[in-house]
Amino acid sequence: MDLVNRDYYNSRIKRVLISEEELHAAIARVGKEIDAEYEGKPLLLVSILKGAFVFMSDLCRAVSIPCEIGFMQAQSYFSGTESSGTVEITMDLEQDISQYHVIIVEDIIDTGRTLRLVAEMLRDRHPLSLKILTLLDKPDRRLVELETDWALFTIPDHFVIGYGLDYAEFYRNLPYIAEFDPPAKEG
Repeated sequence: MDLVNRDYYNSRIKRVLISEEELHAAIARVGKEIDAEYEGKPLLLVSILKGAFVFMSDLCRAVSIPCEIGFMQAQSYFSGTESSGTVEITMDLEQDISQYHVIIVEDIIDTGRTLRLVAEMLRDRHPLSLKILTLLDKPDRRLVELETDWALFTIPDHFVIGYGLDYAEFYRNLPYIAEFDPPAKEG
């Protein structure tokens, strides 16, 4: 695969959209907001894997009040740059969330289908409250009605990589958010 070649890999990074410093500053701000809102309340941060794992790692360290974390995995891209339109829950939460205030921690909201499904599933489990926190919001691509409680960055309709977001499972380790330059389609 060409992506294991460092020069080719780097050539697909079109430009940095959000720097590492901007990411950390925004996460520190929202961490303080979460601290203020949930002080003394049972809090569960639910990360949507795989893309949100880096964001969740930094976010849970920015939150200074006691909290628990949980993980779900939902998939809709299946190695392409366009959502398939099909959402599959491949790993569910282990916790009974009925005694928690839950914040869904998402990497990016694109069409909104995946997150809407996850939010509906979790609401049906009767948490004390449910809010949505996304690192990136791409409203130009939204296909379903979906409101977030926190969107740290609103971005244009670019396919983005880095800071947990991938293309074909690569680029998650970049410390910033970048626009991806997809390879030319063959055929």
